[in-house]
Amino acid sequence: MKFNLKSHVMIKSFYKIISIKMFNIFPLMISLLLTLGIATITSPLAYAIENNKNKLPDIGISGYSILSIDKELQIGQAMMRQLRGSQPLINDPVLNEYINHLGNSLVKNAQGVNYSFEFFLINNKELNAFAFFGGHVGIHSGLVTTADTESELAAVIAHEISHVTQRHLARRLESQSQSQGLTMAAVLSSVLISLVNPTVGMAALSASMALSQQASINYTRGNEKEADNVGISLLANSGYDPQAAASFFGKMSEKYRYASKPPAMLLTHPLPDSRITEARQRALNYPARPLPPSLDFELTKARLQARYEGDKQSNINYFKGLLAKKRYTSKEAAMYGLALSYFENKQHVEALELLETLLKKDKNNLFYVDAITDVYIANKQIPDALAMLKQLNMFMPNNQVVSLNYANALLSAKEYDQAIQILKDYISINQDNYIAYDILTTIYREKKELGLMHMYKAEIYALLGGYSKAVEELQTSYPLLDTRPLMQKRIKARILQLQEDEKRLQRL
Repeated sequence: MKFNLKSHVMIKSFYKIISIKMFNIFPLMISLLLTLGIATITSPLAYAIENNKNKLPDIGISGYSILSIDKELQIGQAMMRQLRGSQPLINDPVLNEYINHLGNSLVKNAQGVNYSFEFFLINNKELNAFAFFGGHVGIHSGLVTTADTESELAAVIAHEISHVTQRHLARRLESQSQSQGLTMAAVLSSVLISLVNPTVGMAALSASMALSQQASINYTRGNEKEADNVGISLLANSGYDPQAAASFFGKMSEKYRYASKPPAMLLTHPLPDSRITEARQRALNYPARPLPPSLDFELTKARLQARYEGDKQSNINYFKGLLAKKRYTSKEAAMYGLALSYFENKQHVEALELLETLLKKDKNNLFYVDAITDVYIANKQIPDALAMLKQLNMFMPNNQVVSLNYANALLSAKEYDQAIQILKDYISINQDNYIAYDILTTIYREKKELGLMHMYKAEIYALLGGYSKAVEELQTSYPLLDTRPLMQKRIKARILQLQEDEKRLQRL
């Protein structure tokens, strides 16, 4: 599904207008994460654990005394809303499905999981990944395309999961409060102040972070050693190659050893030789596990290349070159990348030919289904798209790739009521997908049901943390639904809920 719907432009415009006033938390959030140690991977706590380097270090405090799980979730959700509005998140159902499947294949084997995780991709060629409150893990697209195997990507994600399950950010806050007399409010209030005034918030954060530099470094090193050790164990227990962490870190270290400007990940994740050596040693505790190439991983890399990197003609030449010289890990992925590049260049006939060939061999592959749906819609072959997606929807109800593509195809066919039902069913169990709300907004605009259009537009703003703007949309929708008193009651209740959400955020 090619996400280029109207309210995506509206969202960008909205944030250009108000980000200076309210919603520019991202630089502050990253500053907080880097200062506190959750997004950094410096090396050893005390390379001084001589007796058994593979023993997991005991950092000590749990973090529960200063930050409850419930409060951590609330803060994480608030930060995620700001990220959605301020950063180029990749809102791609296929890629979201893949990265969350990969991430959760690791989470199910992790210890100390207190809540569900959310994994997301940021359209950025910089090599970087980070984790923050409430099980949120962000991965830059450049990290995915740089990894040579799925195990290498999984190794980085496992490390970030370990930061969360070991509650490193909460423990860092507790360490600071104990050693420096800080309270939770002293640190977090500065983050929350930034929701209203980023300049004041940044100043407050700087004041609250006037800590001992050496103590900060030592505690961060302990976090990172623990995350390395727990992450490699998690990687192996989840069926991936335990040597992948050392392999990926080693390649990065060698590639950027003499670079004048290393990538963001190496600025926050230094890679001394001792750390790579320790990763190799820990991996030796697990059986070697050479794995065949993952098709889904290769398809993900091809999709990122074709849709989010490079120009259309260069991508066509790149994938054609791979196929001509047979220089590919997966022929299917190279064909898929070429098909997407053809589609981006409006060469729909060529794209369709390749995708039909791929689908014949793997008819339920959602990478192919998503791409060919775009081609069908572009070619006005709507019945073909609907026939395929209707059948898949029976076998995979509420799958985000199937549901969103099916609804979009129904929208193209002007079968609005059926599209609405598909989307409402999907939203009932996936409340944070604003592509679904965007399609609903478009449908109600097409139907000229402006009250409902404004009501669902409010949900888009709410997902971005724009509570005041969301309430405005609901207040606009209220008189337009004067013939639907039950809907008006829902709107009143939703306004109260959003206002309470905003107050709760201010009380954290």
